[in-house]
Amino acid sequence: MKRILMAVLITAFCQLAFTGTTMAQLTSLPDAGNRRATVSEGIGITDVTIHYNRPHVRGREGKIWGQLIPVGYVDQGFGTSKAAPWRAGANENTWIEFSTDVMIEGQPLPAGKYGLFIAYDTNEPTIIFSKNYTSWGSFFYKPEEDALRVKVKPIAADKSAEWLEYRFTDQQPSSAVVQLQWEKLIIPFKIDVDVVNTQLASFRRELRSDKGFTWESWDQAAAFCAQHKTNLDEALAWTDQAVGPDFGGSQSFQAWSTKAMVLDSLGRGTEAADVMKKALPYGSLNELYFYARGLTRAKKGKEAFDVFKINYDKHPDEFLTNAGMARGYSAIGDYKHALTYALKAQTQATGTFNIDTMNTMVKKLQDGKDVN
Repeated sequence: MKRILMAVLITAFCQLAFTGTTMAQLTSLPDAGNRRATVSEGIGITDVTIHYNRPHVRGREGKIWGQLIPVGYVDQGFGTSKAAPWRAGANENTWIEFSTDVMIEGQPLPAGKYGLFIAYDTNEPTIIFSKNYTSWGSFFYKPEEDALRVKVKPIAADKSAEWLEYRFTDQQPSSAVVQLQWEKLIIPFKIDVDVVNTQLASFRRELRSDKGFTWESWDQAAAFCAQHKTNLDEALAWTDQAVGPDFGGSQSFQAWSTKAMVLDSLGRGTEAADVMKKALPYGSLNELYFYARGLTRAKKGKEAFDVFKINYDKHPDEFLTNAGMARGYSAIGDYKHALTYALKAQTQATGTFNIDTMNTMVKKLQDGKDVN
């Protein structure tokens, strides 16, 4: 009975295989002992992801480049392509994905997912980004599906890499170099991102979404522009949204001070000063203190003193406001009154940093020196 049952099952299996019926398959190891891998890195707000399979040298030193990986484009004896590049890895397609538009070796490439191929050459390999990333390997490669081709210079490696690997190197705020490393060869290509314009495009898109219903989002976008001295006219419009009645920022020190910062960046200093006057009533103890500190660094002693005084009147006889009054009087050259407040703050100081700071301030004021 057992033999009959086994024969029936084998027959059924063979019939399914013969008729091409799809059967679910269990998860299995990659072919030939290769390893699956994914590597990602952010450049600005751009995410770059590479998914690939890692072959290993496996005793084939000196036989990888130019032999196992042929030069140029070849007929692999299978599929429709008679001139196929290397799949830049093992098994299924290697693919690379960019969340925003990028530049590859100085050439533009739109956001998206691409099949990654390499036409190997001793002196100048060609990196290929194909719109077709779903095919298996490069057996069905079509040059008309190429989104971009760039030529690069290979680099001889100091030591052999047993397993093929993609790495991000030479990371900069707006760029990185991707290196394919295998055996004793490195094939690099550089990715550049227009960080500022990419960020601005993201702001414009997100401000039209549910994220645009808070003043903090409009403020964040405007502050970025002020800090980078870019897109200032639109940034000013964004600050109007932040301080307006719709999103809750009309009584925010931060929102008003960002508007002042944008106006100042536009060269409209008088308007910026007027806007800061609107901001002051809404400032917290810390916000007012550190704003005044910025004024002392800018050598605006009278303006700094006025803000320190407003802060003291709102929060009298606290450590930070006493320290602020010491700095404020020092900024206008009145070291006698400055010392009075510094001594008060000295008795209120806690923590090593604050204690050391106040001891230093008291000593300087006793010596007739500005503490700012």
